[in-house]
This record gives sequence, C-alpha cells and structure tokens, in this order.
Amino acid sequence: MTAGGPRRLAAEVVVDARARLGEGPAWDARSGELIWVDILAGRVHRFDPASGADRFVEVGRHVGVAVPRAAGGLLLAVRGGFAVLGDDGTLAPVADVEADRPGNRMNDGKCDPRGRLWAGTVADDERPGAGALYRLDPDRSVHRMLGGVSISNGLAWSADGATMYYVDSPSQGVDAFDYDPGSGAIARRRRVVSIPRRDGTPDGMAIDDDGCLWVALWGGGRVRRHTPDGRPDAQVELPASQVTSCAFGGPDRGDLYVTSAARGLAGEPLAGALFRCRPGVRGPLAVPAQVR
Repeated sequence: MTAGGPRRLAAEVVVDARARLGEGPAWDARSGELIWVDILAGRVHRFDPASGADRFVEVGRHVGVAVPRAAGGLLLAVRGGFAVLGDDGTLAPVADVEADRPGNRMNDGKCDPRGRLWAGTVADDERPGAGALYRLDPDRSVHRMLGGVSISNGLAWSADGATMYYVDSPSQGVDAFDYDPGSGAIARRRRVVSIPRRDGTPDGMAIDDDGCLWVALWGGGRVRRHTPDGRPDAQVELPASQVTSCAFGGPDRGDLYVTSAARGLAGEPLAGALFRCRPGVRGPLAVPAQVR
C-alpha cells in the first residue's frame, strides 16, 4: 500500500459490449478464450483475445454462470436450475433448482477445486434472505449449502483447498468457511474482509497466487485487492461504476478480466464493457466442471 492508499492500476476496454448485467468471467484453457455472461440478456459470450472477436449464444433465459465442462461444452446455471450448453448451441437440462420459487434466478457461481459447480440465487426484487447457495456434484445431485442468502455472488478457494471464500453482497464483506475438498462440506463461517458502504457493494471475486482476494465493487467503479489479513493494497480503477466480477486468464495467467453492467445507466458510455488489466500477479484459471 502506498502512503495515499492502495496502489492504483489501470485497465483497457477489450469489448464495448454494453452488457445489461455482465458477470461470471471464466478462462477456458482449452480454447484460449474468456467465457462470460450477460445475465439479463440471456447471453453466453466467448471472447478471443488473439483476434479480439467476441461472440455470443442466446440461451433463452437468464444465465448467471457459464463454465468449461470437462466432458465438453459448457455447464450453465440458469433460471430454474443447471444445464449443459453443447458445442452445437443446444441446451440440455441437468437439474432443477427452486422450481417452487419462480421469482428467483441464478446469479454468480464457480467450480471448486474438485469440479463441483457452486451457484447461488437471488430474488428478482432482491428481497433479503430469499436466495440460497447450491452445490452441483459430478453425479448431478444438488445440495443446498446455505439458506437465507440475499444476493449470492463471489466465490474463491485457497490454494491448499482448506478455505472457501464467499460474498453475499448486502452483507458488505467477504466470509470464509473451512472447506473439505473430499466431501465439499463447509463449516465455521467468519468475516475476513469488510467493505465500507461508501466504497461500493462487494460482488464477484477472484483469488491470486499470493492468496489475495480481488473483489469487484458494484457502485464503486473498481476491483480492490485485499491481502490475507484483509487489508486493501491495490485497486483497478474503471470508467464504469457497476463493476460485477473478475477472473484471471491469458496464456500466462497474468490478465485480470473484469465485467460490468449497463443496467439503469445512461451517462456512462463504457458501462457494460469487458475490461482487462495486467496487475503484476497471476491467479488460478477456472476449474472445468466434472459434472457428467
């Protein structure tokens, strides 16, 4: 940290997408592309940094998560549950989630080190406590891991697999859990990072090789890096206030991709863009889903 606060990092625009609610960046090591979604538009994007091209598939419903799938295609968390998006663009259901709650949708998510997909829900009207956090196992069984969630968002795991980090946005912070890699069980929830409301609302999140958390700040126009003891020591400053998530990618794992949202904004020309930063550290790539 500098004398004036966290060191400041700049980012470049790589796709001026004007996404309504960009989210869920995940690097696909097989193709060398970044997968990301526009939740409200129901679009799954692929950005190819080699060519600069960004293409998308419309899946016909809200989509909160898209991750590489080891068996091929992408595994999605969509309104109503989980599905596989085939390479031919077809959508095949995997498991229903909250069929009794049509006013809820899937939000952010990520695969754990064993390839289980974790994803949470949020009510369309963002009612407090209406959502939950779920785990989809390789055998397609679904487990409700947390209830009383308001806006389920960022996830990350420590390098040793012993700790899971989680953001329920209105709580204004990041919580840690003891994590059992074998069973996928979580325990002993505690607060590890607190975000002042004046700085924005915590949203999506990534972890780097140093064990530091990069937290996207909705309404704050930045992604802030927090050291393992919770201190902010760097931040990526962006020309878009509604910053939603971030993920490491690129051939050397040294690119930090950042998504944003244009929903409700008219005076920010770059709201909803996909950004990229070279923060000087590397981070783990997305773990492919092992769901059959």
